[in-house]
Amino acid sequence: MTEPLYLEDIQVGRTFVSAKHELDAEQIKRFASEFDPQFFHTDEEAAKDSFFKGLAASGWHVAAVTMRLVVDMIPAGGGMIGASVEITWPQPTRPGDVLQVFSEVTEVRPSRSKPDRGIVTLRSETRNQKGEVLQVLTTKQLMFRRPA
Repeated sequence: MTEPLYLEDIQVGRTFVSAKHELDAEQIKRFASEFDPQFFHTDEEAAKDSFFKGLAASGWHVAAVTMRLVVDMIPAGGGMIGASVEITWPQPTRPGDVLQVFSEVTEVRPSRSKPDRGIVTLRSETRNQKGEVLQVLTTKQLMFRRPA
Protein backbone atom coordinates (compact mmCIF):
# COMPACT_ATOMS: atom_id res chain seq x y z
CA MET A 1 0.00 0.00 0.00
CA THR A 2 1.22 3.50 -0.85
CA GLU A 3 2.07 5.85 2.00
CA PRO A 4 -0.61 8.50 2.57
CA LEU A 5 0.07 12.06 1.45
CA TYR A 6 -0.48 15.02 3.73
CA LEU A 7 -0.49 18.78 3.28
CA GLU A 8 3.27 18.91 3.92
CA ASP A 9 3.85 16.56 0.98
CA ILE A 10 2.05 18.72 -1.55
CA GLN A 11 3.65 21.65 -3.39
CA VAL A 12 2.43 23.90 -6.19
CA GLY A 13 3.50 22.39 -9.50
CA ARG A 14 3.46 18.77 -8.31
CA THR A 15 1.90 16.53 -10.91
CA PHE A 16 0.16 13.17 -10.82
CA VAL A 17 -0.76 10.73 -13.60
CA SER A 18 -3.43 8.10 -13.07
CA ALA A 19 -3.88 4.56 -14.24
CA LYS A 20 -6.13 4.04 -17.29
CA HIS A 21 -9.77 3.02 -17.57
CA GLU A 22 -11.41 1.90 -20.81
CA LEU A 23 -15.06 2.73 -21.32
CA ASP A 24 -17.20 0.53 -23.52
CA ALA A 25 -20.77 0.95 -24.73
CA GLU A 26 -22.13 -1.38 -22.07
CA GLN A 27 -20.62 0.63 -19.19
CA ILE A 28 -21.90 3.87 -20.74
CA LYS A 29 -25.45 2.55 -21.12
CA ARG A 30 -25.49 0.90 -17.67
CA PHE A 31 -24.38 4.07 -15.86
CA ALA A 32 -26.75 6.26 -17.88
CA SER A 33 -29.75 3.98 -17.41
CA GLU A 34 -29.43 4.47 -13.66
CA PHE A 35 -28.15 8.04 -13.32
CA ASP A 36 -28.60 10.02 -16.58
CA PRO A 37 -31.20 8.19 -18.70
CA GLN A 38 -31.08 10.30 -21.83
CA PHE A 39 -31.32 8.60 -25.21
CA PHE A 40 -27.88 9.73 -26.42
CA HIS A 41 -26.37 7.87 -23.44
CA THR A 42 -28.57 4.76 -23.60
CA ASP A 43 -29.58 4.05 -27.21
CA GLU A 44 -26.87 3.68 -29.85
CA GLU A 45 -29.28 3.97 -32.80
CA ALA A 46 -31.21 6.99 -31.50
CA ALA A 47 -27.93 8.67 -30.48
CA LYS A 48 -26.88 8.85 -34.15
CA ASP A 49 -29.49 11.59 -34.71
CA SER A 50 -28.60 13.51 -31.54
CA PHE A 51 -26.38 16.52 -30.89
CA PHE A 52 -23.56 14.01 -30.21
CA LYS A 53 -24.00 12.08 -33.50
CA GLY A 54 -23.46 8.81 -31.65
CA LEU A 55 -23.41 7.21 -28.23
CA ALA A 56 -21.69 9.46 -25.68
CA ALA A 57 -20.93 8.86 -22.02
CA SER A 58 -22.70 11.03 -19.50
CA GLY A 59 -20.44 13.76 -18.18
CA TRP A 60 -21.31 12.50 -14.71
CA HIS A 61 -20.02 9.07 -15.69
CA VAL A 62 -16.73 10.64 -16.81
CA ALA A 63 -16.64 12.57 -13.52
CA ALA A 64 -17.21 9.37 -11.52
CA VAL A 65 -14.45 7.50 -13.38
CA THR A 66 -12.17 10.51 -12.91
CA MET A 67 -12.89 10.51 -9.17
CA ARG A 68 -11.96 6.84 -8.93
CA LEU A 69 -8.72 7.37 -10.85
CA VAL A 70 -7.80 10.42 -8.72
CA VAL A 71 -8.51 8.63 -5.43
CA ASP A 72 -6.30 5.75 -6.57
CA MET A 73 -3.41 8.01 -7.63
CA ILE A 74 -3.42 10.45 -4.68
CA PRO A 75 -3.57 8.52 -1.38
CA ALA A 76 -4.71 11.48 0.73
CA GLY A 77 -4.24 10.94 4.46
CA GLY A 78 -7.70 11.36 5.97
CA GLY A 79 -9.36 10.90 2.55
CA MET A 80 -10.17 13.22 -0.34
CA ILE A 81 -12.71 15.71 0.92
CA GLY A 82 -14.02 18.11 -1.68
CA ALA A 83 -14.67 21.74 -0.82
CA SER A 84 -15.63 22.97 -4.31
CA VAL A 85 -15.46 21.98 -7.95
CA GLU A 86 -15.58 23.48 -11.44
CA ILE A 87 -16.09 21.07 -14.32
CA THR A 88 -16.25 21.30 -18.10
CA TRP A 89 -16.60 18.69 -20.81
CA PRO A 90 -14.94 20.09 -23.98
CA GLN A 91 -15.94 17.07 -26.08
CA PRO A 92 -17.87 13.84 -25.71
CA THR A 93 -16.47 10.62 -24.36
CA ARG A 94 -17.14 7.67 -26.66
CA PRO A 95 -17.20 3.88 -26.36
CA GLY A 96 -13.61 2.64 -26.67
CA ASP A 97 -12.09 5.75 -25.11
CA VAL A 98 -9.35 4.93 -22.62
CA LEU A 99 -9.47 7.54 -19.87
CA GLN A 100 -6.43 8.77 -17.97
CA VAL A 101 -6.20 11.71 -15.57
CA PHE A 102 -3.36 14.23 -15.52
CA SER A 103 -3.43 16.46 -12.44
CA GLU A 104 -1.39 19.42 -11.25
CA VAL A 105 -1.42 21.19 -7.90
CA THR A 106 -2.07 24.89 -8.58
CA GLU A 107 -2.42 26.20 -5.01
CA VAL A 108 -1.70 25.08 -1.45
CA ARG A 109 -3.28 27.19 1.26
CA PRO A 110 -2.79 26.21 4.92
CA SER A 111 -5.76 27.10 7.10
CA ARG A 112 -5.28 30.12 9.36
CA SER A 113 -7.91 29.03 11.86
CA LYS A 114 -7.45 25.23 11.83
CA PRO A 115 -3.75 24.35 11.96
CA ASP A 116 -4.33 20.65 11.26
CA ARG A 117 -5.42 21.23 7.65
CA GLY A 118 -5.40 23.28 4.50
CA ILE A 119 -6.91 23.54 1.03
CA VAL A 120 -5.21 22.15 -2.07
CA THR A 121 -6.39 23.24 -5.52
CA LEU A 122 -5.97 20.52 -8.13
CA ARG A 123 -6.52 20.98 -11.87
CA SER A 124 -7.18 17.67 -13.59
CA GLU A 125 -7.59 16.85 -17.26
CA THR A 126 -9.22 13.56 -18.19
CA ARG A 127 -7.86 12.60 -21.59
CA ASN A 128 -8.50 9.77 -23.99
CA GLN A 129 -5.96 7.53 -25.72
CA LYS A 130 -5.44 10.18 -28.41
CA GLY A 131 -4.56 12.84 -25.81
CA GLU A 132 -7.85 14.67 -26.39
CA VAL A 133 -9.17 16.47 -23.32
CA LEU A 134 -12.61 15.13 -22.45
CA GLN A 135 -13.04 16.78 -19.06
CA VAL A 136 -11.37 19.57 -17.10
CA LEU A 137 -11.93 19.43 -13.37
CA THR A 138 -10.66 22.02 -10.91
CA THR A 139 -11.21 21.05 -7.30
CA LYS A 140 -10.45 22.52 -3.94
CA GLN A 141 -9.70 19.64 -1.59
CA LEU A 142 -9.45 19.68 2.17
CA MET A 143 -6.12 18.08 3.06
CA PHE A 144 -4.89 17.28 6.54
CA ARG A 145 -1.43 17.81 7.99
CA ARG A 146 0.53 14.75 9.06
CA PRO A 147 -0.65 13.57 12.50
CA ALA A 148 1.77 14.23 15.36
